[in-house]
Amino acid sequence: MSVKNIITRRDFLRAGACITLGSFMGLPHGVGSSANREGKSRVVLMRDKDVLDSNEQINRIALEEMLDDAVTTLLDAPDPSSAWKRLVTPGDIVGIKTNAWPYLPTPPPLNEAIRKRLLEAGVGEENISADDRGVLRDAVFQQSTALINVRPMRTHHWSGLGTLLKNYIMFVPQPSRYHDNACERLGAIWQLPHVKGKTRLNILVMLTPLFHGMGPHHFSRQHTWPYSGLIVSQDPVAADATGARIIQARREAFFGGERPVTPLPRHIVAADTRFGLGNSRAERIELIRLGWQKDQYL
Repeated sequence: MSVKNIITRRDFLRAGACITLGSFMGLPHGVGSSANREGKSRVVLMRDKDVLDSNEQINRIALEEMLDDAVTTLLDAPDPSSAWKRLVTPGDIVGIKTNAWPYLPTPPPLNEAIRKRLLEAGVGEENISADDRGVLRDAVFQQSTALINVRPMRTHHWSGLGTLLKNYIMFVPQPSRYHDNACERLGAIWQLPHVKGKTRLNILVMLTPLFHGMGPHHFSRQHTWPYSGLIVSQDPVAADATGARIIQARREAFFGGERPVTPLPRHIVAADTRFGLGNSRAERIELIRLGWQKDQYL
């Protein structure tokens, strides 16, 4: 099914600077890319209201089931085992690219669920590693043939949003070189030889997303909420664009009006139109919604 684009011109097309935001939110724009001409990108939004308890602690079994349902649906597979065998082979060396930001890290139970499925698919235990800031020094990542990209969605001081695309900034020795213009050139990292073509799956964690922040290290529980979701796709751009629309809609609901993410997350559109990594426009995304439907913000 196609995603319903609830973000309208009236909502976002204001003067000058907001044209980029309008394009990012799925509005028509004139710049094409090879990704736009290759068909729609499938994205699965999986939610379960019971994955978090009243203290927002993770139900491990529910989270593993969410991952299984999302991946099997994404790949039209009959079961999780078959799905993961389509993603990796026993000969693969797999790096699980996590995110270690202490306030909202990649949940360890999710890393464990991914590792379990990789092992069941025949990947050797010695050929699996989960890492973030040490990927350039990690022996598994140095030899990797496959990458699984998994991180929580949040607002970000330099890039506007901390996304799947942004998660690969640790694959370069000087990440700060990519901070210019709201990290617009992040897509270039995905074209580096030690990264290009290796990503088999992208998992954007939307369990308790951070939808507002001020400054490079700001975090407040007031600005998270139990969305209880995962966004899964083989297209990182489409997954990020879908997550970004949810964040934007949540900001409007919370603040009671227009409140664009600052700075604008230019890197998502640029990954599409400049680097050809995937589809950012809503009309080029096939969104499949599973599980809990309340307050989807899409």
